[in-house]
Amino acid sequence: MAPVPPGIRLLVSFDRDQWYRALTFILTFLLYTSFHLSRKPISIVKSELHKNCSSVSELATNPSGSSSSQQPSLQSLHTDMDCSWKPFDKSNYKQLLGAMDYSFLCAYAVGMYLSGIIGERLPIRLYLTVGMLTSGLFTCLFGLGYIYNIHNLGFYIFVQVANGLVQTTGWPSVVTCIGNWFGKGRRGLIMGLWNSHTSVGNILGSLIAGYWVSSNWGLSFIVPGLIIAAMGVVCFLFLIEHPNDLKSVYAQNASPGKSQVPAKSWNGVNGHTEVYLQYKDNKPQVYNNYDDNVQNRKVYYYYDDNVQNRKSYDTELLLPRDTVRVPVQPVVVVKNESEPSAISFMGALRIPGVIEFSLCLLFAKLVSYTFLFWLPLYITKAAHLDAKKAGDLSTLFDVGGIVGGILAGVISDKLGKRATTCAVMLLLAAPTLYGFSMISEFGLGPTIGMLLVCGGLVNGPYALITTAVSADLGTHKSLKGNARALSTVTAIIDGTGSVGAALGPLLAGVLSAGGWDQVFYMLMTADFCALLLLLRLVTKELASTKSRPISAVELKEH
Repeated sequence: MAPVPPGIRLLVSFDRDQWYRALTFILTFLLYTSFHLSRKPISIVKSELHKNCSSVSELATNPSGSSSSQQPSLQSLHTDMDCSWKPFDKSNYKQLLGAMDYSFLCAYAVGMYLSGIIGERLPIRLYLTVGMLTSGLFTCLFGLGYIYNIHNLGFYIFVQVANGLVQTTGWPSVVTCIGNWFGKGRRGLIMGLWNSHTSVGNILGSLIAGYWVSSNWGLSFIVPGLIIAAMGVVCFLFLIEHPNDLKSVYAQNASPGKSQVPAKSWNGVNGHTEVYLQYKDNKPQVYNNYDDNVQNRKVYYYYDDNVQNRKSYDTELLLPRDTVRVPVQPVVVVKNESEPSAISFMGALRIPGVIEFSLCLLFAKLVSYTFLFWLPLYITKAAHLDAKKAGDLSTLFDVGGIVGGILAGVISDKLGKRATTCAVMLLLAAPTLYGFSMISEFGLGPTIGMLLVCGGLVNGPYALITTAVSADLGTHKSLKGNARALSTVTAIIDGTGSVGAALGPLLAGVLSAGGWDQVFYMLMTADFCALLLLLRLVTKELASTKSRPISAVELKEH
């Protein structure tokens, strides 16, 4: 007999649950990658919406062998038709571009608070599918503005607001799924790897948008829109919200010929063989032999023996339909408590650590999203590169973000101190931001190095808070096992962070009119504010006598 190949031996070493866990990890990774992929094009297209017209003007004013009388008309022609896209051709174009960012992010921030609460009460697979399909629609609509020659600012603002609202379905849904499937053992590492979808999406979005930005920037939106819509269909077909959802699949797939369970005779209780099956709506039905086809429903069983205090026994039937015939046994089952209800907004805020991490994320996300939306334009102006090269170079910031998110997760798992890990990275990020503003004038090499370092230090805390910390707080011991709080807690933390994400690009648009130095001073100030908000939690962690690998955020009530 030939030996089994090592690859096959590796595959069969994983059980069925591990394969489903891997599927959930990969699928949710790809789903949220498509979300960020569809957000990135606007930052790439900005430099095309308002071009640097100086080179065009120079060609217009100094044509070889042309007369001076022809210069004004030629210059006007190039400026109006070939240079910028109305209405972004005005001198206040930075404010207009900032308003587009703000409209998307403000709608995203407001919608996020509602999204988590709604997501707790709806099937996540359907909720996420609808969100992805509608997000694809609105992303494509923005690109159609180029194809149909739309120059109305209100149209683009409306599309951004609508897209911001529907994109809030993504984050609470995927975090809830990944939190349901993965325990706390190495949550920092797992979620650090998983959260790299943010940077991967930004990189792919930059490359896709950059491919068409100079020739047809409408396709820079339409192609990502089609991708996220296609992933919405994949979500509908394959996403499994919780491991318990597979129980019914296992039961239905059981072979009737191989899993028959012989029914044992039972003479009843006190001479009564009739068994009453009472549902929660108090509509009893009678089963004599209990040949039941009820599956996966909470039911109450009681025997009609005229004893009032024995008429309420609770159990859960987990048997395959039409395949197993089991008589009800005369066993008194202690009545279980009702299924835990979804947590309220104020109840989630009372979880220790939620407020501090939420406010910290506000400032951390302000910095990250300012880079997300304005870095390509800054590189275009500072390094004098075209839109495609600036977009490609900006992806290095996201490459650094991938490494930073993974390192933050590994370090926080090892030390058991989430807040301290975030604080150290924030402390190092502030001087790095200042260095980036200075060194970007010294050539391409130093700029590449600083982009990688800034990406790691800026996105590390942001990634850790939005993933591992949110999952820790959503399963905090004060919830007493109520797992239905995860989506709401995640939405509160990320929704508060999204307020900063909305403010950052808006402030950058206003401050950049007075010079890019003011933008970097704003980013450094926000970084220090994020650090200050974590000081109380850091003090508690450092004062603890021992490190716990996953419970650093499980703080005492205050």
